[in-house]
Amino acid sequence: MKKIENSYKKSGVNILLANKLVKHISKISKKNDKKKNTTKKSDTIGGFGSLFDISNLKIKDPVIVSCTDGVGTKIELANKFKKFDSIGIDLVAMCVNDLIVQGAKPLFFLDYIAVGKLNLNKVKKILRGIFNGCKISDCKLIGGETAEMPGVYSKDKFDLAGFSVGIVSKKKILDKRNVKKNDIILAIPSNGIHSNGYSLVRKILKKNKVPNNLKKELLKPTKIYSKEILKLADNNLINAAAHITGGGLIENLLRSIPKNFTLNIDLSKIKTTKVFKWLKSQNISDQEMLQTFNCGVGFCLVVSKKNITKIKSIFNKKFMPYEIGFISNDAKKVKIIKSLRW
Repeated sequence: MKKIENSYKKSGVNILLANKLVKHISKISKKNDKKKNTTKKSDTIGGFGSLFDISNLKIKDPVIVSCTDGVGTKIELANKFKKFDSIGIDLVAMCVNDLIVQGAKPLFFLDYIAVGKLNLNKVKKILRGIFNGCKISDCKLIGGETAEMPGVYSKDKFDLAGFSVGIVSKKKILDKRNVKKNDIILAIPSNGIHSNGYSLVRKILKKNKVPNNLKKELLKPTKIYSKEILKLADNNLINAAAHITGGGLIENLLRSIPKNFTLNIDLSKIKTTKVFKWLKSQNISDQEMLQTFNCGVGFCLVVSKKNITKIKSIFNKKFMPYEIGFISNDAKKVKIIKSLRW
């Protein structure tokens, strides 16, 4: 009898190991599940599709909002420093923070993990971060996919993508049309670099050692702003919002104001932290810093001046919003009042 030489496992894909992972995810999901919206008609993890019951959500004129994103090359630093327990928080944050820009409450999240070779312990740590991100966001991880792809990814390499869905009442949607002349722009501090600009960070690290006191800063998870922003939106205290990601502060803010208005920004008021000052010292121009990094601002609000005191009462000291500009209707699209201070 001819000896069988070929199998899926020998090609680099271990289905039995993947099944163990699915069982682990299902177990953790049930343990962490405090939401009543997942239907009991089918297990949410391990099925062909995930079910989420929205019939008991008391939202008038509901609108579904969806977002998808990844964490970019920050995963390469997670590999470099062998720290995988917080990168999943980044994944959830990048999606959820986009949802809340429109005032949507996050409902559920799905993940996609692609690996060269399935390392059960490593993927479990990544998933722990995803579960933690969902817990912070008050949403449910209802499904996902883990793909073992030898030949596409080398043994230790992996990639992440996420997909989130939220809901908002049509009358509560945060829209740029709500913005008015003389509205104030409030900056909410970031938790560090978040998940953008890491290709440049990695390029710098090839030639320069990061100071020991800043190593932890490089993998700090992206701040999830859903709790504070949704409370403000529910109380009609926000006219518009912006998640500061790729493209930086000005580009993302411009997406949140009407074309006939002017963005007046005092960059000198931005509270830059040590990690950004170190990056700046690596021969990077102010313009490049602003286009590549959040420079210490993770989220922005466009609000009426009369609401500022109420808005600040929602936040703790570390993430207290502060004023960095205002809206006018001059000829220019952007007016820089003062430059960045380092």
